[in-house]
Amino acid sequence: MNGSRVVRYANLELRLLLRNGEQLLLAFVIPLGLLVVGLLWGANVGVDPRTFPSSVIAVATWSTAFTSLAVATGYERRYGVLERLVATPLTRADLIAGKALTACALVAIQSVLLSAVALALGWRPIWGAAGLASAALGVGLGIAAFAGLGLLLAGTLKAEVTLALANLIYLVGLVLGGLLLDQPPVLPTAALGSLLRAAASGVGAPLPLLILATWAAVLTLLARRYFRWTS
Repeated sequence: MNGSRVVRYANLELRLLLRNGEQLLLAFVIPLGLLVVGLLWGANVGVDPRTFPSSVIAVATWSTAFTSLAVATGYERRYGVLERLVATPLTRADLIAGKALTACALVAIQSVLLSAVALALGWRPIWGAAGLASAALGVGLGIAAFAGLGLLLAGTLKAEVTLALANLIYLVGLVLGGLLLDQPPVLPTAALGSLLRAAASGVGAPLPLLILATWAAVLTLLARRYFRWTS
């Protein structure tokens, strides 16, 4: 894997992504709407204002690193974009790393924007060194796990199947995956949600970190092994 090649490819991917209105809707408008509604009116249904913004950041990470990535890559594969990349020096590992790096950059932008809006609306997390370190590492591992799953789908299934399945998995993960509500951190979504909520309370979360690291390693290896450039 070539580092400079990966960075150049990720930069191109990010610029193309930021021009796509549908992707921007999923990346910014929906999480911002969820955040504002939750902080202004969520107390009526038992929403914890201290941890809810962290849950929204987990949702944004899930939508960007999994759903957007899976759908976009699936159609790139269908329309021959990835087939043309075969003729370049870009390897399969470069492609996976570049797309994951693009997701990291976009999630960083999302996190800063969501945190700024939440702070303006009265969010007051208890940040500590352990919590901040845990959150940063957890988001990186979450991106790796979600991107691995998204690329595994996009690289093995038809684009239409990827679109339907990715959206279905996204909704199931959003409602039942532990992103918004506490659940045992068995799934990567639940692990990331638990970890970020713990970080907002000023503590680390070693078990969710370990689970995320395991999912990231397994899904990345599977994506690298089974990803196909062409349909």
